[in-house]
Order: sequence, then structure tokens, then C-alpha cells
Amino acid sequence: MSGTIHSVSERFDFTGDELAPAYRAAVDAIEAGDLVVLPTDTVYGIAADAFKADAVQRLLDAKGRGRDMPPPVLISVVESLDALATDVPDNGRKLCEEFWPGPLTVICHAQTSLMWDLGETQGTVALRVPDHENTRELLSRTGPLAVSSANKSGQPAALDVYDAEEQLGESVAVYLDGGEATGGQPSTIVDLTGDTPRVVRVGALTVEQLRAVVPEVTGESAEPSAEPDEKPDETPTETLDEKADETLAEKADEPLEEKADETLEEKADEPLEEKADETLDEKADETLDEKADEKAEDKVDKVEDKVEETAGPTEESVVASKEDEVKTDPDVRPAD
Repeated sequence: MSGTIHSVSERFDFTGDELAPAYRAAVDAIEAGDLVVLPTDTVYGIAADAFKADAVQRLLDAKGRGRDMPPPVLISVVESLDALATDVPDNGRKLCEEFWPGPLTVICHAQTSLMWDLGETQGTVALRVPDHENTRELLSRTGPLAVSSANKSGQPAALDVYDAEEQLGESVAVYLDGGEATGGQPSTIVDLTGDTPRVVRVGALTVEQLRAVVPEVTGESAEPSAEPDEKPDETPTETLDEKADETLAEKADEPLEEKADETLEEKADEPLEEKADETLDEKADETLDEKADEKAEDKVDKVEDKVEETAGPTEESVVASKEDEVKTDPDVRPAD
């Protein structure tokens, strides 16, 4: 199937507080089956609705890629993992909870009832939660997106929206300008389809960091090569940045989210003031926790809706109840 050239591309500012026009245009484009270029904290990515086969093919055509290197899928929250993947081992789940959002891509068995066509995936899917706040918010509105690095095959990955636009032109409907991408290394890719987690490619996360969470992790220990277009594995998914995009066929990309430092409030010396402060802190914490839970549930609902829309009429539901999905939660909210 040949790709459709979008007649007029639009570019939107994707920084600051006035993001409503950008979100609206991007969501409309995705729903129409068109392509969107978006920023991540590594490189820029080109995105399509993961559940629209023609849109995914359009993405591959825009890059000059074949179905033998299907794109990974970005999600907004770790709670969405079980909606798209099955038989995720506990040790793999621990890695996701520790390093998402961040530069960890996991290769999982895909839910068999999902009505999607990402290419020659061999029944697997590469998933990631990107460490880019605005892009995760977009994902929460669109649902899972197939995302690859925003470049022509064999060319360097775009580090700003202008480079992406020069390479991809009007094959893309909407360009989101998030400024210059500052990331460097691709994501680390871990295969969770075997008995133990196996590192397929070392990227921003080292094997030592992974083993600090799951000691039984096996695989490579060398630093990633700077060469694009390498294919050290015959795995069927593609990554999001220059190296990852050309290197492995079951991988996705995006860097590690920086963890905010926790701070402790200083206590007043007098007992009454101390008691009052503690009471206020407890109420504030309860309110924040409730809001965070509600936001995560809303994002999981978006993925569940997508899955229900695309599941075959005779297939059993592949989405666990919200209560079951969140049982190991602490977004993924995926790119690159």
C-alpha cells in the first residue's frame, strides 16, 4: 500500500502553556489516520495510530521502510502495559515500574485479540513510556501510538522540527515544535519473552543499572555502537532514534525520566504548631494521591477504549479490570 501525501502540513508550538491548538491538531490528525511529528527527550519521532493499519503503513512509507521493521508502540502510563502485552513476567514488570517513564524498551508477547497490524512482529510488541511530559499528555489523548524516529531511512534522526520537516515534507500532517532535542543515547532494549529478561541492546541504561533492580538480567554489556542501520538481531520492531530506528526490529526508544528529589518539611518547634503542620501535610498528601490515582485511571481508560474498539467481535476482552491492572503500579504515558 502506498503512503498518502498530506497536501498541507501544519506546524505548532509545543512548548509553554498554550498547547491547546497543538493538542487539538495532533489528535485530529491521528484520528484521521495521518502522521504527526513530535518531540521526545532523545530525538524527534514520527507517529501514527497503532490501531490503524493504513496509518502504520503510511508511517513506514514516509520513512522508506519495509514491514520487516515494524515500529514500537508508545504508551502514556505503565498501567497500560497489560492492555497490550500478555504473560509479562514479574521481573520484567519490576523493570518497567522502575525505569518508566524513561529509556527502557521492553519486547513482550502481544495480546492476541488486538486487531492491529504493525508489520512482521512475530507476535511481539515493543513498548515504552517516553520521558517527555507533553508527549505523554498527547498519548493520554490519542491512545497508543506507533512511533519511529523522524527521518528517512538511512539518514540521521531529526533533532529539531525543521530537520524533520526537511526530510519528511508533506507526508506528515502536523509537526509539533518542542525545540531542540537534547537526548543522546537510544533506549536500552530488554526482551521479556523468554525465561529471564535479556538485554538486546545497551543504551542509556546500563546492564548494571538493570541488575540492581533485577539481578537475573542477562545479555550484552558493551556500549551501543554509533553506527545506524546495523541489525545485530533479527527481532521485528523498530526504535525511535537514529541508532534504534535502524538497528533492531522489536525495539522502541526514549530516555530516562529524571526523578524529582523528595523533600521533608521542617517541623515547628512548638508541639501545637507541629501537630497542625502534620495534619495539613496528611490532608494535602491524601488529596494529591487521589488526584494522581484519578489521572492514571483516566489514561488507562483511554487505552482500554482503544482495545475494546479494535478487538474482534468473538474475542474475549484482553484488558484486565482497572483494579487488576493497577495492582503493581506505582504510565509507559513511551518516544523515543
